[in-house]
Amino acid sequence: QVQLAESGGGLVQSGESLRLSCEASGDIYNIPAMGWYRRAPGKQRELVAAMADDGTTNYADSMKGRFTVSRDNAKNSVYLQMNDLKEEDTAVYYCNAFIRTRGYGTNDYWGRGTQVTVSS
Repeated sequence: QVQLAESGGGLVQSGESLRLSCEASGDIYNIPAMGWYRRAPGKQRELVAAMADDGTTNYADSMKGRFTVSRDNAKNSVYLQMNDLKEEDTAVYYCNAFIRTRGYGTNDYWGRGTQVTVSS
């Protein structure tokens, strides 16, 4: 059984920063990719940023320059540093990981989500 545990969401004012964390636990062999998606009210879920285990990153265009994704492979963790937050960044942020487990192949896993609210 694999679980993703997110933390770090909250209420901030426009222009402030937040750092999200996500740790994967369970019978993990390796994690080829980890990242973050978000779903804003009334919108579809969208990619925020992701990082492969070789350090390759992929960002949504609107997040480039303000958000930074990073990983600690030894801790099976991924982080999202969000700077200069705007009201339109208000959303539920979900951790996502493509995980290879011991004996069970590779699957896509999701966290429960953490709320980020940005006020003016």
